[in-house]
Amino acid sequence: MPQIRPVSDLRNNFAEISKIVHESQEPVFLTKNGYGDMVVMSIKQYENIQQNQEIFMKLKESEHEADTSNERYSHSEVFNNLRMQIRNRPNK
Repeated sequence: MPQIRPVSDLRNNFAEISKIVHESQEPVFLTKNGYGDMVVMSIKQYENIQQNQEIFMKLKESEHEADTSNERYSHSEVFNNLRMQIRNRPNK
């Protein structure tokens, strides 16, 4: 169930909201004058969303390429390429 709190709780109960977003790994929705105003989430949640969005965009790109090209790759070509990219990726 989503956590919905007044925006004043961010100032008055920051530690509690921080605890909620980190323990539940769910965002807290903040309202102002009864209307949605902003969302608070942990950095880990945000990074996961960004990563999922990047994967989605890459899949859409792949679908477009598959629709517009006759070039196809074997399973081993795809996975060898992925392994090479993972090995060459800079560490965080």
